[in-house]
Formats: sequence, structure tokens, C-alpha cells
Amino acid sequence: MLPTRIRPGFRLQGDGGGGRRWWRVGGAATGVALVLIILLAFWWLNRSDADSGNDPTSGTVEPIWDRPAVGADELAQRSGVRITQVAVTGNGGLVDLRFQVVDPQAANSLHDPALPPGLIDEQTGLVVHDLLMNHAHTGLYHQGETYYLVFENPDNWIRPGSEVTVLLGAVEARHITVQ
Repeated sequence: MLPTRIRPGFRLQGDGGGGRRWWRVGGAATGVALVLIILLAFWWLNRSDADSGNDPTSGTVEPIWDRPAVGADELAQRSGVRITQVAVTGNGGLVDLRFQVVDPQAANSLHDPALPPGLIDEQTGLVVHDLLMNHAHTGLYHQGETYYLVFENPDNWIRPGSEVTVLLGAVEARHITVQ
């Protein structure tokens, strides 16, 4: 007997393809519905966290980005630290801020969640404040020690030669040249 040639799209009667196709469509629709439900649940949970703002029961605090500007000498007096370096690293994707502690008591203000550290690009006004892997020093500061903060630098906003305002504690130091 010679093999039978079937045209594309032609189906022999009773091959059962129609029933299987509906099972596949139903299974795909169920999978899409489950993914949408999971995404909706994540959105709902994150939305309620973001809407909580300064609610004392939420554990989150709205950051204060506008702080009084000080010179280098006053920065050391008010925040207890002296900036030693601001440099772009990681092929432009990171900014490394290094500071030396001159007054450990005053430097402890750097732990205030309402006053997170940050960098403001003075040309664009963009605030870079996301720390690499959310890493920040949490212990007591020690006099004479140098500490660092590594900020994510999205789209290489801050570049070598840029002037930035450094936000540390309750003050900001302006016109710091990035290496």
C-alpha cells in the first residue's frame, strides 16, 4: 500500500486533534491566569508598603533630601566625617564614596533612616541614593577609620569630573569633584 499524502490543514476524521487542542488552549489559559494572579498579589503587597509612607507602624520613614549646605570644615563638625574620595568605579556603574571619621559621636547621625546618604549630580539635579546591595555600615564608628558607601550609578549619570553634592547625615557638602 502506498503512503497517503495529506494536505496541510487537512485532518482525517476521528484523529482526535480537536479535543487535544482545546485541552492545550485551556491549559495555557490556566497558566496565564495563574501568572497574572501571582503578579497581582506581588503588586498589591508592594503597593501597600509604598502607600504606608511615614506610618509609625510600617517601619518605613520618608527620606529628607533637602539639607543645609556646609563647607568641608563644617561637614566634619556637624556630621563627624571628612570626605576623602568620590570616584566612579565598576565601568561607570558605581560611585565609591569614602569618608574618614573625625568624631564618632557626631558620625552616628549617619545611621538616621530619615537622612540616608546620597549624591546629587549638580548639572542635572539627579539624586543617586541606591546603595550597592543595600550595604551600609550599621555599627559604631571609630575615630580615624575610613568607611565607604558604594552607590549604584544608573545610566552612568555621575561621571569623572562631575561636581556632586554629597548628602551625609543632617548636612550636604556641595561642589565635590568626582574622580
